[in-house]
Amino acid sequence: MVLGSRREGLLATAVISLCLFGQMNAPVAHGVDPELALNGTYAAVSIGEWAKTNEVYIDQRTVRSTWTIVSSCSDPGTCFGHVHSDHGWSAEITLQSNMWSVRREIPDWMPCPGGGAYPGRQLFRFTPAGPAGRRVVGSPVLSGEDVTAGPAGACGVGQPLVIRMPFRLEKVG
Repeated sequence: MVLGSRREGLLATAVISLCLFGQMNAPVAHGVDPELALNGTYAAVSIGEWAKTNEVYIDQRTVRSTWTIVSSCSDPGTCFGHVHSDHGWSAEITLQSNMWSVRREIPDWMPCPGGGAYPGRQLFRFTPAGPAGRRVVGSPVLSGEDVTAGPAGACGVGQPLVIRMPFRLEKVG
């Protein structure tokens, strides 16, 4: 009797092991939500009346543009693509940690009083947002910030000039 239950126990252990081993090596299907990728035409607005530098509000002009975005996602947390703005620039777009980002360089962004100018590094960071401001995958409205920074030491000033503005992106086509 003891021998019989021992065999049954070994058999059960072998079956469980085979099932677990088989599951561990089976391919896992990762469904990527098609609404996660951004594709189409978007109205982009950097809201200048709420711009800040050194946490102090400074009035800047509001910048409106139209972006054409093409992107695809390899998994639910990683997407890559390209943005083309009607202002004449193009840049890569990426999604990491639920935040989209677009980085580009603006030539001659920071003019110096004595002549010459320095480039600015612009970063747009945004995420899909619902009516309550919470992240909603697939929302046609995305919100975040537009941050542009000049290099430290530019124009003889030690600290870099950094301007932050609220940013909104809305799908229009």
